[in-house]
Amino acid sequence: MVKVQARSVKREYSIVNSVGKKETLSVLKGLDLDINEGEFITLLGQSGCGKTTFLNLLAGLEKEDEGEILIDGKPLSERDFNRGVVFQNYALLPWRTVIKNLEIGLEIRGVKKKERREIARKYLKLINLTAFENQYPHQLSGGMKQRVAIARVLVYEPELVLMDEPFAALDAQTRESLQIELIRIWEAHKKTIVFVTHSIDEAILLSDRIAFMSDGKVNEIIDVNLPRPRFKYMTSSSEFLKIHEKISFLLQEEAERLQSYGAYL
Repeated sequence: MVKVQARSVKREYSIVNSVGKKETLSVLKGLDLDINEGEFITLLGQSGCGKTTFLNLLAGLEKEDEGEILIDGKPLSERDFNRGVVFQNYALLPWRTVIKNLEIGLEIRGVKKKERREIARKYLKLINLTAFENQYPHQLSGGMKQRVAIARVLVYEPELVLMDEPFAALDAQTRESLQIELIRIWEAHKKTIVFVTHSIDEAILLSDRIAFMSDGKVNEIIDVNLPRPRFKYMTSSSEFLKIHEKISFLLQEEAERLQSYGAYL
């Protein structure tokens, strides 16, 4: 079943160029994409290709200029608790403890204190941070903060989870640990996840499908038919290497195209 349908989506911005004149910058140029219910799909491409812009549209943080985005066959609305966003910079409230950060979405929905505390503790257990419920964000490591950020989104059980390079700022060991954790949570709850990354390895490790974006459109869909967990396939699987080489070629091809237009972003 299709969860998200994007049809001929365009997004433009008014900018001021280097000589002070107003110009129109087209970021999305007729993007088409279907996202299946319960799948893990990754958006990958050169910087400036429109990955985060499309994620912001799905989140309701921006509005498309043309085209349409449907979720469950209905037009995307700005106030929709069935979507959750995990940002790169954690976005935790520093004056609230871990448990109270997890309760924010439930508070907004009017869930009573006792019930929301029980739900929040269930998700703290899921991310293995039960012992840290009364700590504040500044007392946590980067990996712990990101686990809290993920749990804070999951706690109100959105059907669509949007993740904008959530592990980019982490060291390699913590990043790998959270990738494993994310897949474990996804397999347990089967939420639809749309994930943005610049890492080819990360995209292959996590995704059912990879949507390669170029010049404001999805130019190619790459299926990843490898069993999970996939870390053991990184150096030994010909299929893993085949997909990696294909994406590397697409990225190099796009870099050369941008260079020819003097358009590095």
